Amino acid sequence: MDNTTITKIGTIFYALVIGFFGVNHFLQGTGMAKMVPAFLPGGVVWVYITGSCLLLAAIAFLINRQTRLAGILLALFLLLIVVTVHLPAVLSAPDMASRRFPLVNLIKDTGLAAAALLVAGSRTVARS
Repeated sequence: MDNTTITKIGTIFYALVIGFFGVNHFLQGTGMAKMVPAFLPGGVVWVYITGSCLLLAAIAFLINRQTRLAGILLALFLLLIVVTVHLPAVLSAPDMASRRFPLVNLIKDTGLAAAALLVAGSRTVARS
């Protein structure tokens, strides 16, 4: 299997994962609303906006349109979530046991941001 095929398969898997998270934001919106930073009014509205952004990125990856832009914007978005949601949750946790879940989310979203950059970068390589 050549690198282009591997990249396409990886991008499809990644898009499906991102799409799953997007759908989950709509299915679990009210539960996720408590994770929205207090300085943002509207709670659940931001969860739905987030879900929409994740779904749009997944669609862009699947149809191979604006993939580079979608990957860069997705990475920036995920890193913004790491800094504004997950990092404060880790730092405010009273003990190590209660830090575990926020830390897992911080690491997960950092990894997803890195993968989004890989998808964005691979699109310029695959087309040349």
